[in-house]
Amino acid sequence: MNAVAQAVSPNNFSGSDGERINQAVVVASQKGGRVVIPRSNRFGAETRDVWLLDAAILLPSNVTLELDGCRIKLSDRCRDNFIRSANCGLGIADIAPLDNISIVGRNGAALEGADQPRATGDSAKTIGVRSFGTDAGVAGESQTGDWRNIGILMARVEHFSIENIKVVDSHCWGISLEHCARGRIAHVDFAASGRKLVHGKEETILNQDGVDLRVGCRDIEIENITGYSGDDLVALTAIPHYAATAGSVGSTHVTGANAWPGRSDDIANVTIRDIRGYCRGGHHVVRFLNTSGIRMHDIVLDGVEDMSPPDCPSFATIKIGDNCPAWGGITPLGDTCRFRIENIVSRSRTAILIGGSLADSTIRRVTWHGGTGDVVRFQSGPEHIDNVTMTDLTCA
Repeated sequence: MNAVAQAVSPNNFSGSDGERINQAVVVASQKGGRVVIPRSNRFGAETRDVWLLDAAILLPSNVTLELDGCRIKLSDRCRDNFIRSANCGLGIADIAPLDNISIVGRNGAALEGADQPRATGDSAKTIGVRSFGTDAGVAGESQTGDWRNIGILMARVEHFSIENIKVVDSHCWGISLEHCARGRIAHVDFAASGRKLVHGKEETILNQDGVDLRVGCRDIEIENITGYSGDDLVALTAIPHYAATAGSVGSTHVTGANAWPGRSDDIANVTIRDIRGYCRGGHHVVRFLNTSGIRMHDIVLDGVEDMSPPDCPSFATIKIGDNCPAWGGITPLGDTCRFRIENIVSRSRTAILIGGSLADSTIRRVTWHGGTGDVVRFQSGPEHIDNVTMTDLTCA
């Protein structure tokens, strides 16, 4: 990508805010690949300090999207992502690979959810019953959450970066990647509590994770993630609950079954560093979960500062695996392996919870503030643990 390519501004186009941004992206993809969304949204004689999206910003290969101090907000009409890789979406059954996509913020750039979201939560949540949405009971509209509620969504993208942005009140996961590789997510700040005031009433918004790597993600760095989330702040979750066909609204996966023939669904070679935050919804700061034959291996987690306040502790700073039958139960020994976890400071109810299997791994330099008992708790039982070395575990 040409880092000095002339910038294209959406202020030079006409239409709705989202249409202008997407027009700028198309032109930029033909002229060097750089779009800059400035703080000031100028259209005719009008200048605003917010860009309202009715639909997602779509990014093709070889594009850098620079957010320069801007505030991008979903409108109350929008039932879509903030930003999505252009190869996937409604009715796109065959997802072609994309390459070289960057989203870079500067000067306090922020993405914000709608004041009155049409739908929130994942595909297991009925809107208006378990998670808020103004589409509840509306004829012709899906009555569950789905992948459109995700903030930034990418599928089958290699060589990518997402850096220096703030994500506020996402409608589901803030950032979610499927079958992505060779990328970096860094310096992202989250603000989501699992609750939102709508017309003066506090409404529930579920599944507000920060960063999620899903099936098939590999060779990725995640670092300097801060803030608080309604659900897990950082999660690697390989749960194969696909829709039968990619691009349908029955799933939180935008990819379908057999999304990438010949490519593994495993999550592998992921490095996570310098996480400073907590789960305001009481779940986990960092979550690892693979099920149903999908492996998770060669994972480094180095540096977590659990910022849970005394009146809102997370359930666990780190949780690995689960024994939930709906998620396939405990993974076979060896399917979750080669983890290196170190330099962890916990202020949660449990420091590290092993809920599934774990093999050939090390856990060291863990400090649990306010805790008593085992710093690493084996919920699943010793028969599911093999060759795990633990050193320098401290209750402070």
